[in-house]
Amino acid sequence: MSRVLAVALPVVLLDQATKALALSRLLPGVPRDVVEGLIALTLVRNPGLAFGLLGGLPATWRWVVALLSLAALLVLARVGVRTLAEGGWPARLAIGLVFGGAVGNLIDRARFGEVIDFIDVYVRQWHWPAFNVADSAITVGVALLALRLLATPAARTAG
Repeated sequence: MSRVLAVALPVVLLDQATKALALSRLLPGVPRDVVEGLIALTLVRNPGLAFGLLGGLPATWRWVVALLSLAALLVLARVGVRTLAEGGWPARLAIGLVFGGAVGNLIDRARFGEVIDFIDVYVRQWHWPAFNVADSAITVGVALLALRLLATPAARTAG
């Protein structure tokens, strides 16, 4: 478990540091191009779920979202313990990334009632929903877990 925390802690620290920079240096909704026509830094406050889903919820319901996030984190911890018992360093890396990302976003929900996003990937007028370091860590961690699941012999013979 200490190896999972060795991955999760830097994710949380990097996530919170980049969000602090975004809050201090970016104006809400005003993009700053990093790679023109592809990537911008744009401060977005996301009160909803992933990718802004349910972003129009009243403020009182935002705490329900935070509680659901905490419940998901507890389920992840339970699944993580089981996965760690069966897997090696790839499982530890994946669980650490997901856990660190979940904690980073949960800190935002506890502090602000919403998640701070600032990475804006776009092509012309099409924009992927803004995201942050925590979201990136969660995505990579889940992808690693999915690849691990697909690569196990049980997954190949079950289908």
